[in-house]
Amino acid sequence: MRNTLFSLDEMEKTFDFKKFEKEFNHLKSWGMLTSIDLKKCNPKIIRSFDHLKRYMFDLADVIDMKKFGEPTIITFGEKDEVLGYSMTQFIETSLISGHFAEETNSGFIDIFSCKVYNPMKAAIFTKMYFEAVSAKVGVVFRD
Repeated sequence: MRNTLFSLDEMEKTFDFKKFEKEFNHLKSWGMLTSIDLKKCNPKIIRSFDHLKRYMFDLADVIDMKKFGEPTIITFGEKDEVLGYSMTQFIETSLISGHFAEETNSGFIDIFSCKVYNPMKAAIFTKMYFEAVSAKVGVVFRD
């Protein structure tokens, strides 16, 4: 099975958070997962421990989540095509995680929470923060 990620630029034009939140509540979803794929990020930002740490804190604020502890940020990947920082930030309702591939300046962010939040707000903030040329976003409701 394959889920589809959509262009952030296209999704941003038609996204209605009130309708989204209503659907989440109507379905009595247990949680939601937002995946954000970034292409051609600013290489200085994705290679900066301090920028990544600040992003984790700022993103939690943007989506109105309570942080739980400090983020974990490590260099990960044995092969050049996957080498880069990986990070996690616990939030009271679950977890924010991500990985950056330095060879392609790509980023892959996942936000899971049992509390509903605005995934477009998260995706737009993330694209701008990392100065990505393009981004794709997808959301899955979890039962």
